[in-house]
Amino acid sequence: MKITDRITKLVLARKPELGTRGFKRDIATTCGVSYEAVRQWFAGDTGNIKNENLIAIAEGYDTTVDWLLSGKGEPPSRKSAAAPRADGTSSADLVKQMLAKHGKGLSADARQRIADAVEETALESKSTNVITGDFSRPGLVGDEVWIAHYDIRGAMGGGQIAHDHPEMFKDVRISPKHLRELGVDFEEHFHLKMVTGWGQSMEPTIKHRDPLIVDVNIRDFVGDGIYLFSWDDHIYIKRLQVADEDHFEMISDNSRHKDRMIRRDMTFIQARVLLVWNAHLV
Repeated sequence: MKITDRITKLVLARKPELGTRGFKRDIATTCGVSYEAVRQWFAGDTGNIKNENLIAIAEGYDTTVDWLLSGKGEPPSRKSAAAPRADGTSSADLVKQMLAKHGKGLSADARQRIADAVEETALESKSTNVITGDFSRPGLVGDEVWIAHYDIRGAMGGGQIAHDHPEMFKDVRISPKHLRELGVDFEEHFHLKMVTGWGQSMEPTIKHRDPLIVDVNIRDFVGDGIYLFSWDDHIYIKRLQVADEDHFEMISDNSRHKDRMIRRDMTFIQARVLLVWNAHLV
């Protein structure tokens, strides 16, 4: 069984409601990578499945990296797999054995990085045969993660027609720690995506073509703020406030643009804007 077959088995066992059409997008969200990257994994490009991807999948779907590499039996939960083994074999030893036997679909660099991480954690916890290290946060190569940059233009003006299948720009590498130091509040880095503001109605807060970091985990109004949302079959980036029980006030920061009242039941929030990723010439 290929590693992608094991991933499919795992995800559909944990989230059967996704079905064979939706599970790849769920994997992309869990790993914080593009859908296209996941599609290529399942098309045979398994060498691009990085060690951090395996760790994110193991954590996100409650199993272990060693099961992903070997795949014998049903996928164990992380908690049950952490129990000491009767033969005294450590989890580190098992992972290294499975890398040697079953990791041929991974790149040499990915196999080495997983082995190094396991060895390092095993040395730190040599008094027990249970690995207790958190491999994912911060990452094995530092605090940086990749966030997807979608070709979605949220209009700060008259509205943009929504793409049926948004294309991907190059992913952006960023430090979650640095974002939090800037005051950006989010639960998980894989909820963060990047889109583009389009138009002048949100100036000076957001300028035309400014990249924006948004949290796609926020799909409901959670207080006054700037949101990416669809209304009247168009995508907008605007400030929203509750006007009354049935309406939002759609507010433009640019005083030359009029504010509007829009029905709450016809407004579909896609994400909340957290940060304007702009650069000002000096």
